[in-house]
Amino acid sequence: MTENFKMLNAQKESLVMENNELIKQIQTLETRLRQNSSTSRTDAKTQTAPDQSSPSPQKMDEKGVHFPLNAKKSTVPDVGTASPVQTVKLKGGEEEYTNDGTVDFYGMPANRANTGKWPAAIMLLLNQGLATLAFFGVGVNLVLFLTRVLHQNNAEAANNVSIWTGTVYIFSLFGAFLSDSYWGRFKTCIIFQGVYVTGLVLLSLVTQLYLIKPKGCGDRTTLCGEHSTMEIRLFYISVYMIALGYGGYQPNIISFGADQFDEHDLREKPSKPAFFSYFYLALNLGSFFSNTVLDYFEDDGMWALGFWASSASAFAGLVLFLGGTAKYRHFRSSGNPITRFSQVIVAASKKWRVEMPENEDALYEGDDESSKTAGRKMLHTHGFKFLDKAALITSKELDNEKQSNRNPWRLCPISQVEEVKCILRLLPIWLCTILYSVEFTQMASMFVVQGDVMKTTIGNFRIPAASMSGFDIMSVAIFVFLYRQFFDPLVKKFKKIKGEAQGITQLQRMGIGLAIVGMAMLSAAIVECYRLKYARKDCTQCEGSSSLSIFWQVPQYSLIGASEVFMYVGQLEFFGQQTPDGLKSFGSALCMASISLGNYVSSLLVSIVIKISTSENVSGWIPANLNDGHLDRFYFLLASLTVLDLVAYIACARRYKGMKHGEMIKVSEEDKCDQV
Repeated sequence: MTENFKMLNAQKESLVMENNELIKQIQTLETRLRQNSSTSRTDAKTQTAPDQSSPSPQKMDEKGVHFPLNAKKSTVPDVGTASPVQTVKLKGGEEEYTNDGTVDFYGMPANRANTGKWPAAIMLLLNQGLATLAFFGVGVNLVLFLTRVLHQNNAEAANNVSIWTGTVYIFSLFGAFLSDSYWGRFKTCIIFQGVYVTGLVLLSLVTQLYLIKPKGCGDRTTLCGEHSTMEIRLFYISVYMIALGYGGYQPNIISFGADQFDEHDLREKPSKPAFFSYFYLALNLGSFFSNTVLDYFEDDGMWALGFWASSASAFAGLVLFLGGTAKYRHFRSSGNPITRFSQVIVAASKKWRVEMPENEDALYEGDDESSKTAGRKMLHTHGFKFLDKAALITSKELDNEKQSNRNPWRLCPISQVEEVKCILRLLPIWLCTILYSVEFTQMASMFVVQGDVMKTTIGNFRIPAASMSGFDIMSVAIFVFLYRQFFDPLVKKFKKIKGEAQGITQLQRMGIGLAIVGMAMLSAAIVECYRLKYARKDCTQCEGSSSLSIFWQVPQYSLIGASEVFMYVGQLEFFGQQTPDGLKSFGSALCMASISLGNYVSSLLVSIVIKISTSENVSGWIPANLNDGHLDRFYFLLASLTVLDLVAYIACARRYKGMKHGEMIKVSEEDKCDQV
């Protein structure tokens, strides 16, 4: 009986292998038939198109929507969804639609001439500049607000700022999830910007009415009084509303801006990487105003005025964003990625005993109906072979497929499997960028604390310590220009690279940024050594206790700015390019999440250093009075960790393999008619 059972199993597996080849041939024939049918319909419509000299006749669909007689209907009923590849022209080229599946606000195919490109992108860049001005109007001096107004010590305030900043970017994952899964980028941006403006207004009211008591307190000399528990709670509710609004909005505005350029069009494709550079430049220019003008008022105790200015800036940015509604291009959301990822894991786990055949033809490629993700299909790649079992067709899946009854928890298209592989391959690179963010966050915490105890006056004019970050912003602006106009073209010429390819790859660019930030930590450590050398040890109020000028911090701020152009801009391009089409906002959120974890790790590292270095007779490395500590050793520690991280990063970058794209996922004509 057992032998007969084994024989039947062997025969069944043989039949499965033969049927897999037949299924693949049938799918190929069906694809060709659909293409021929589509071509025939297009030719028929083109023949009836009017002459160039006559106006374009229009017809009305069953819903009363006008569209060109020879134009294909959109697959999308509302904003946030999109049709497949579509290039629709009237005879003579009077109208041309995008090739990447984007639609306009009304769900119709996006007209190339009237939507997207730099007119729409510039409005988003201005929106980003105003939103960033508002954010840094709060964040850049938050550590001083906590010490002067809420009576927290240096270490506690630095930790709270790190946790708050980290939370901002954790919320970016939440915003990206809602955008990619359900709302679409446009709707997500509007909702989170509304939360952002509300939080800023609440913070301004709480500060003006409750926290600044007595009036005029919170400057360098006058501490504020005690506050009730309710007042402290209102303060934290407002700042974490700001974190939710700004964090949820950030990854979507990045991806939404990149959506305005059709990468399938040779004229628009080069503009997409340029947008990422200008986006980061707009972010820094927005923060420049808050780091200079607003910082001056807040440092002088005019906190409410600074927060109200931030509120006005964020509101103006929201109005500007809404003003460009008619110009934007939109992609459709692709459904819950957690469900898709879970289906792959579950399907592969159910077949963990099944041996993978050497022939890749046994893997289920799926059809347009089974491929629910937006954009291009992903081709099979080697690696993570266990996950390939999710796409392996067994006899049971073959029977279900014949009956058009595929169970997505037992059989997944290979494109869906490759989505999971893609994210898993990104994780090692992403983890190596976290330490960079640990060092970057020192600019908003330890650099400010260090500068505050240096000589900050020129004659009778006092330079706020936080305003030194203006040199970081100027460095970013300079290096964005130098990179695009000199560094990258020079490397392309040296490597003899022609065409649109970049001279410095994204992975190389990020590695250079990691090396530069290590140099910034060394610079900060050396400055601290000399600051201690010229410090007064007997000071009680340590502001300005060292005769070393605060301008000695310029190199460390400038190096941080240079590293940002390589690391953060490189990250935005890399994660945006190497994530599946249906997860672009998630790719941008990965960059934000590395900043978030960097802040949390920084807070943890500061706590560990204080605990280990402090004893009964020793003040530790980061005491309340920096003249009694050794902040330079903390910087040297960070520089040493950077070296180790760079070695790990190079190893991961050398092993990284990018994803492979196939054809754009298409929707049948019948499905189009059903959805319009």
